[in-house]
Amino acid sequence: MVRVLVVEDEPRLADLLARGLREAGHTADVRHTGGDGLLAAAGSDYDAVVLDVMLPGLDGLTVCRKLRQRGVRTPVLMLTARGEVPDRIEGLDAGADDYLAKPFSFDELLARLRALHRRSYDQAQAVLQAGDLLLDPAARKVSRDGTAIDLSARELDILALLMSRAGHCVTRYQILDQVWDGETDLRSNVIDVYIASLRGKVDKPFGRHAITTLRGAGYRLEPGGG
Repeated sequence: MVRVLVVEDEPRLADLLARGLREAGHTADVRHTGGDGLLAAAGSDYDAVVLDVMLPGLDGLTVCRKLRQRGVRTPVLMLTARGEVPDRIEGLDAGADDYLAKPFSFDELLARLRALHRRSYDQAQAVLQAGDLLLDPAARKVSRDGTAIDLSARELDILALLMSRAGHCVTRYQILDQVWDGETDLRSNVIDVYIASLRGKVDKPFGRHAITTLRGAGYRLEPGGG
């Protein structure tokens, strides 16, 4: 059973989502404004948040950014009527973990929630290490040279994959399969955006070059941490 917060201002859609989630065996709470959604998500322990982009008051992107700024790492599935690549990138950059364009299949929404839940609640793993770069998958924490590094949930998942295969090539297909469940269009630059963001957080501030691009193949994290 997954405990879900639905933040959607269209009463009919919000009711349908909540009813469908409950019929599928989950629990669902509903909020209709960005402000109420932010308070609920920050103040309670949800397994996932289904968050509409267009909301009265605070929009969904702002809500997501504020949650991440407050250290709330609950997986966020963003809903929007805008499904173009730049719109998806904007949502992912705001801290969302997945993106679903309207109209959508409810079965697909359930599948995406299951995938988010699996990634977030895997059994505890050993701490990953590459030189002075440490990642604790259970605590969802990253540090380098003793300094904590704030990563989005998706950034952390990509880094964990790279670190678990340190010294080896990780292909774009592997990243899509394990981090995005194969749902992201390979023609988009979403992966490149995330890799660049990771370098800006775990490498550049520390004068390191741990994450390298293998042209035409994928990416590699140097086992010594660069």
